[in-house]
Amino acid sequence: MTVALAAKDLVVKLAEKFPGAIEEAGRDALLVKISSLLDVMTYLKNTPDFNFDYFNFLTAVDYYSFFEIVYHLTSTNHNHSVFIKTRCYDRARPSVPSVVSLWQGADFQEREIFDLFGISFTGHPNLKRIFLWEGFDGHPLRKDFNR
Repeated sequence: MTVALAAKDLVVKLAEKFPGAIEEAGRDALLVKISSLLDVMTYLKNTPDFNFDYFNFLTAVDYYSFFEIVYHLTSTNHNHSVFIKTRCYDRARPSVPSVVSLWQGADFQEREIFDLFGISFTGHPNLKRIFLWEGFDGHPLRKDFNR
């Protein structure tokens, strides 16, 4: 079983490397500005002190005024894990950078979120619906979806 990496330890190093990139730090989760997300994720994967080599999952939450994307990362070498969150405030055209170039396991999960929430992942190599058919009107996990 992995140990949750204390976000307070992580935020100090990330704040030095990426000033202004961290919006909040909870006990075991960090909220990263969407504009810095890909840089922070690349750093977390490729820096030997962290080495988050395993991508557990990502999911999305609709809070009416914004979407929150939650990533769960694990380092198999250091036996620690962390949650990284980012928020997208544009409900009309929500978009988040894709992490598929870092972790191939994010492929279908980003497509699922695109399909069910309507959040685009810029840089995704094959962003198309995965559950619903092309031409389906809307995204059923959004709070504003009406049928």
